[in-house]
Amino acid sequence: MDIFLLKSKIHRATVTGGDLNYEGSLTISADLMEKCGLQEHEKILCGNMANGERFETYAIKGKRGAGEIIMNGAVAHLGKKGDLLTIMNFASVSPKQAKKWKPRVIVLGQGNKIVNTRGI
Repeated sequence: MDIFLLKSKIHRATVTGGDLNYEGSLTISADLMEKCGLQEHEKILCGNMANGERFETYAIKGKRGAGEIIMNGAVAHLGKKGDLLTIMNFASVSPKQAKKWKPRVIVLGQGNKIVNTRGI
């Protein structure tokens, strides 16, 4: 039986904008997605540290190096510019793989620049 473990996490991502009229998703700068191993259209779970809201959506690539974290569609109601998010996704792994599993984690600082990494 496989189990679900944390695959990747972007911690302390600052929301840079929102677009209620977009169909949905969370836009994340392409370089940040690549650094933590997050694929475009991959399912994500987000926690908003400002208001406690949690939501599921999928990731889409934003401009490389721009530090974009944009809440799109209905998700835009669950936060605002300046809020801090924890963005997570999970993988199904075998018990054998789980013993050596290390998630890829990036921690962001001002301007959504990477200030720390783990498992990368």
